[in-house]
Amino acid sequence: MADVAELAGVSTQTVSRVVNGSPRVDPATRSRVEAAMATAGYRVHRAARALRTGRTGVVGAVVSTLATVGNSMLLEAVVDEASVRGYAVAVARIGEGGPAEAFERLRDQGVDGAIVVNEASALLRQTELPTDLRLAVVDSPPDDRYAGVETAHAAGSAAATAHLRDLGHRVIAHVAGPASSYAAAERERGWRETLGAADLDPGPLLRGTWDSASGYRAGLELLANLDVSDPVTAIVVANDQMALGVLRAASELGILVPDQLSVVGFDDVADAANFTPALTTVRQRFDLLGQRAVAAVLDGAEAGSRDVIEAPLIVRGSSAAPFVQPA
Repeated sequence: MADVAELAGVSTQTVSRVVNGSPRVDPATRSRVEAAMATAGYRVHRAARALRTGRTGVVGAVVSTLATVGNSMLLEAVVDEASVRGYAVAVARIGEGGPAEAFERLRDQGVDGAIVVNEASALLRQTELPTDLRLAVVDSPPDDRYAGVETAHAAGSAAATAHLRDLGHRVIAHVAGPASSYAAAERERGWRETLGAADLDPGPLLRGTWDSASGYRAGLELLANLDVSDPVTAIVVANDQMALGVLRAASELGILVPDQLSVVGFDDVADAANFTPALTTVRQRFDLLGQRAVAAVLDGAEAGSRDVIEAPLIVRGSSAAPFVQPA
């Protein structure tokens, strides 16, 4: 650090402030110090800094699976935000030993806190949580034991359902996510409550497992046995992957989207605009979820606090007014 200070023409205290991301350094000085660090080959010694500051510069992430698009996108956002803050991320997957074993593995790595990702949150309800780790949990019912960060799932699903209702659809089905998922339950709630407020009965509900194959199976079951006198004309799908499967089922059955069937997804994954037709969907801000979850851990959000992120509806080509058969 002294070598860097001499090269940059500043004090070692200024170098320390740059290393630790202090805002109390003007941009020109920061650039000069960073250039001197590069010239000198300076690297932060994490073990030494941990002894001095009590922080290791590592944040933990607890996951149950990375097979779902939502989980992988959220973890990517967590890694991006942690990196911006100068932190590394240690990932612990929940195995046979349950969440307690995953937390223990993270403890062994000396993490400064942990983020529990999506579906893994369901496994915390009957688990005794570590009191020595700062925790942020993404997508979980309110709990006084940790800070919560979530998408406005119910409000997003309600907006999707209201969009279809306002287009004139009266029988609106739902392809839901797994029964154990908090996000899936909230999206189902938004669908039910919006229809109920309009004095409309909920259409058929089938449940998938977040992947496109389960959406395809649900789509076949829904669309192959339509009540001709009162057919389903629209489907709210709990995520974009399952919506892709529904679109495939409709295509194979010769049902035109959106002429004969409107489909709305949830997430707005990067490929949603390139579906055929382009998918109307609810945008989930994974970038903000990752940023807020990391901030909750590293900046010390209060246990029991809730940070809810809006989920706007993105209207594209897969939704339209229902087809009216000419008299």
